Order: sequence, then structure tokens, then C-alpha cells
Amino acid sequence: MERVLGLLYTGGWAAWLWARVPGATRVALIEHTLAIPGREKGRPPLRIAFASDLHLGPTTPPEVLDAAFAQLRSANADVLALGGDYVFLGATKDRVKELQARVSALPSPVKLAVLGNHDFWARPERLEDGLTEAGVRVLVNESIRLPPPHDDVAVIGLDDPLTSYRAVDRIAQQEGVDAALARVADVPIKIALCHSPDGYPEVKGRGVQLLLCGHTHGGHIALPGYRPLWVPSPHGRLWPFGRHQVDGLTIFVSRGVGGSLVPMRTYAPPDVAVFTITSLP
Repeated sequence: MERVLGLLYTGGWAAWLWARVPGATRVALIEHTLAIPGREKGRPPLRIAFASDLHLGPTTPPEVLDAAFAQLRSANADVLALGGDYVFLGATKDRVKELQARVSALPSPVKLAVLGNHDFWARPERLEDGLTEAGVRVLVNESIRLPPPHDDVAVIGLDDPLTSYRAVDRIAQQEGVDAALARVADVPIKIALCHSPDGYPEVKGRGVQLLLCGHTHGGHIALPGYRPLWVPSPHGRLWPFGRHQVDGLTIFVSRGVGGSLVPMRTYAPPDVAVFTITSLP
């Protein structure tokens, strides 16, 4: 399948056409403020910039990536969180170098990432190495406590729900998530990062206050009113994009940035997000 698509999109003509559509290379910056019980008063607000589904490859115009990274750079965030699917049709050396250069140029002092299904279908070790060299901590069923003055916050990075369940035993996957949460059990505020909203069952009722994810592309091809025709994710069909409150958990699903199988978007505009975490008034 990927070989056929690689031949079909040879020369990057699809990305070139996308960039010629008026307004199609704009990337929205979605901003939210989240006041979390347990955050000590007097701590400075924590700004987390989130981007997912960059899909460097023949169907994503460089202009879209330029716009997305300009928004991330202007956000002046304390933490950069990346939600996976960095490439489409292979983690070539050129794509990994471009990803490194773009991420390295962002000023956030803490950079965290998870991997997505397209990354695991490519060369995940090459992407993980590239991100690490760019100063990013890649979390696969791992957790990290943020440095002061935000050391009351932990980030838990979940394995990709689609590919992990095929690659490892389901029990082993659950044990990995359990261990990641146990390592930060004493941290009052927990933020989960996962490629897909299908990671929701892993964190439901486990003290996580915010789940950041992507994968859905907002349907990628949607009807007027941002109504997706199809979303490749059971939980994504419930929450195809945007912010949702579910059982005391805030879930944010990004539409992502780039393109994959279909080299265009309709009524599913690219976005990146910034969450400002504060204490209760």
C-alpha cells in the first residue's frame, strides 16, 4: 500500500496543489485555560503547546508546517508536547533532519513527545533518535515530573493504542501504563499525552486531569459545520476534535497539522493548541 502511495505522490505534486488553494495553509492556534484543583496558589501559570500529526512527506505543504511552527514559536510555552505521526510514507533521513531542525528551533525549555501509528509503520527508532537529538524526551509508557516551578505537574506519555495492541500483549501494555502512573503517584497534577483519544480507557479514573491527543485529523474530509464523514478511531468518533469534559477529565483532540492518505482537507482545518494551567481562583 505505502509503495503504491509513494509512487502516486512522487514529486510532491499533492502538497504543491494543497498550497495553491487560498487559505488552505493557515494553521489555527487554539488557546484554552484550565484551572485545576490542587495547583498551589502562587505558582506561575504553566503553558503547554501541543501539536500532532505533522506528517512530513509528499502530501503536506512546507507552508503548512511553516505556519504551524510559527504559531508554536509565538506561544512562548514552558512545555512543547508532540502527539506523534511525524511522517507519512517513511522516516527518510531528510524528513528526520527537517523534523529535528523545526523542533530544535522552538524555545520551550521542556520538550516531550509520543509516537503515532505512522511512526511505528515507518522507522520508529530513527524518529526517536532524531527527536532525542533535538532535545525531546520521547515517552512510551513513561512519565516525567516537570522541573520547578512546575514540579507539581507530571506528564505521562502513552504508547500508541492502535499499534501497541498489535505489537505487545494487552496485559503488558496495561502493566506499562500502571508503572508510568505509579512513578508519579505523589504528583498532584497529571497530564497524559497520547497519539489517539483511544488512550482514554488507560487513564480514566486514574487521577489524570488532562489528556492531549490527535490522530483523528478532525475527520480530514468533513462536511460543512465541521462534521466528519469518517474517523479512524472508536473514541475519535465520539470526540473528533476539540475540548471535551468526560468523567472529570478534560480531553483535547487536535485536528493535527499535515495530511496523509488524502492530500487535502475540507472543513477540518489544521491546528495547534496552547493550554494554560492555573490554580483555582
